[in-house]
Amino acid sequence: MESTMDPSIEAQIREWRSYLLRRNTIHHIDVDELEDHLRSQISELGAAGLDGDESFLVAIKRIGGVNELSREFARERSSQLWKQLVLAGDSGRERSGSEYAGLLVTICFAICAALAFKLPAAFGINPFVEGTSDSANVDADASFYLRNASLLALPFLIGFLAWKRSLPARVIAGLAVPFIAAAILVNAFPFQRGGDTEILAAIHLPIILWLVAGVAYLGGAWRADAPRMDFVRFTGEWFIYYTLIAFGGVVLVALTVGVFQAIEIDVETLIGSWVLPCGAVGAVVVVAWLVEAKQSVIENMAPVLTSVFTPLFALMLVAAILGMALTGNIIDAERDVLILLDVLLVLVLGLVLNSFSARDSDARPTLMDAVQLVLVVSALVIDVLALAAILSRITEFGFTPNRTAGLELNVVLLANLVWSAWLLSAFLRGRRPFSDLDRWQTTYIPVYAVWAAIVVAVFPPLFAFD
Repeated sequence: MESTMDPSIEAQIREWRSYLLRRNTIHHIDVDELEDHLRSQISELGAAGLDGDESFLVAIKRIGGVNELSREFARERSSQLWKQLVLAGDSGRERSGSEYAGLLVTICFAICAALAFKLPAAFGINPFVEGTSDSANVDADASFYLRNASLLALPFLIGFLAWKRSLPARVIAGLAVPFIAAAILVNAFPFQRGGDTEILAAIHLPIILWLVAGVAYLGGAWRADAPRMDFVRFTGEWFIYYTLIAFGGVVLVALTVGVFQAIEIDVETLIGSWVLPCGAVGAVVVVAWLVEAKQSVIENMAPVLTSVFTPLFALMLVAAILGMALTGNIIDAERDVLILLDVLLVLVLGLVLNSFSARDSDARPTLMDAVQLVLVVSALVIDVLALAAILSRITEFGFTPNRTAGLELNVVLLANLVWSAWLLSAFLRGRRPFSDLDRWQTTYIPVYAVWAAIVVAVFPPLFAFD
């Protein structure tokens, strides 16, 4: 039945529902019943003469009185007015034993991921061991891990998220289907070892599987816009945490090697074949737990860093465009330059997504939004120039897997940037609400999955697995 509630109330209900779906203390099949109860309360209160906001506040308080989840939700959303209604008289609580149990389960998933990543070594597939004289076997082993690294690591992240969300067996089985299909595909294809299509498939497959993990993260609620933005927030936080841990791990490994060298003990083989690969894979799960564990403790890091780097990236892009205009030196069509530009555009898109994910749907224009518009328009100019350079190379040298993938990526980014720039401009002029920007980004997410799927499944046979 189509809802007749005010859009702002619908947005608050979606946020509340999304929160419930991300908790491991409630089954997703119960969320619909709770939402029906909330809507019923709002309707009754509205019929009694309360306006939409008042009805929502009182309904949340009533549910908060009988359901601890609403109390946790209110505690997490400290900026919301209804926190005062739901948490009246609520005192701080000690950390429960279930949180420590959750840490133990996380460690188990991380260890299983690390062992699964090393399992092929039991069958003689081990590219991490140096000193072998059979270079052909080393290349074959490296090729196997290139194609299967994400297939070995990400199932355990999904297992962890499925445990956190208490997903039913049928949902877990559905999540397994893309992994099974991808495993058959990338291992059955007769890739030319080290060829472009193999490398492209290895790069794009994790994108598809990460979005599958997003379905697990959202408890299967992928179709709604608000939950998708929750996953965008999670992805930004996960990336930052993983990067910090990776940098710390590199420093720790360097110090460890130096200390053991000082006492004439060689640990480089052990670290290279076990510590680094197992640590990198296990951290995928551990970082997800860290992001989940600190949600209600401190502010997210991604929006803070986004606020710092957005003006810097905008300034850099504007300076680059002015430099091209003054010198007449347009973007070089060399492969390395085009790859660098694509990486830059993806980073810009990440900044835009994380910035939008930190805003309320009813946000008002600010100076940072104007900076965002400068960033998006500048990235749009760079994207058009990169597209022209790619088309120039294709016209001169013909289609190759890398050129076609670059063309496809830039077209996908171009469509996003064009409409994002239009919506941002309309938002700054008061012609569009911020929710339109938010909805556009979340609606566009499946496009990336389709793009990655084409590269993984269509490009190899299209280019004869070269």
